[in-house]
Amino acid sequence: MGKDFFESLANDERVFLLIRHGERNHITPNDPDYGAHVGLTERGREQAFSLGRSIPDGDMVFFSSPVGRCMETARCIGEGHGLREVHVEPLGCLGDFFVQDQGEFEKVLRAGFYEGICAWLENETSQGARGTREAFYPLASRSREMLSTMLSKGVARFNIFATHDAWVVPCLTHFCNMRFTPRRWMNYLTGMAVVTGPEGCAPRRIVPVTGLETGWLEF
Repeated sequence: MGKDFFESLANDERVFLLIRHGERNHITPNDPDYGAHVGLTERGREQAFSLGRSIPDGDMVFFSSPVGRCMETARCIGEGHGLREVHVEPLGCLGDFFVQDQGEFEKVLRAGFYEGICAWLENETSQGARGTREAFYPLASRSREMLSTMLSKGVARFNIFATHDAWVVPCLTHFCNMRFTPRRWMNYLTGMAVVTGPEGCAPRRIVPVTGLETGWLEF
């Protein structure tokens, strides 16, 4: 998310940024809480500081998944921006917004996280077919609800929503027509920027963005 993106903003435009947390420590396949306790690496913290430094002057608010690495990412962005105090509001919807059935979702995690998410999205986007996995809500309607929640919460020029790749990927799939595979996934500090007018109630444009050199991870 270099200066080109920020220079493209009109003086009256606001930004709602839905972004994945910074680089985290490794999550083992048999982790009993599926990585909920896993925090950022030192590089992940520096990534978030750097993103904060790149954001132009303007008021800023922060929302996050309740999971620690997302909260830490939001705080580091604010500190990198030069804020003395950074208040991050935890939002439950940023933790598991697309999960319809927790038990079924845990089966997906155990069977293969990337494979499960991609299979759901492929079902949702193939010829308009509705997904068959009971673990997830329908992609289109739930993505629109996520956008509506963001626009209702943001009150500043820059509104930061730190969350997990599992919930950024569906939004990028729906709003930006992006496609992901288990071997080509989204990078840390990558997501989508919703740009609105000064009233903040209707998107002027929705674009994929990244705070790193590339928005992709290759496996």
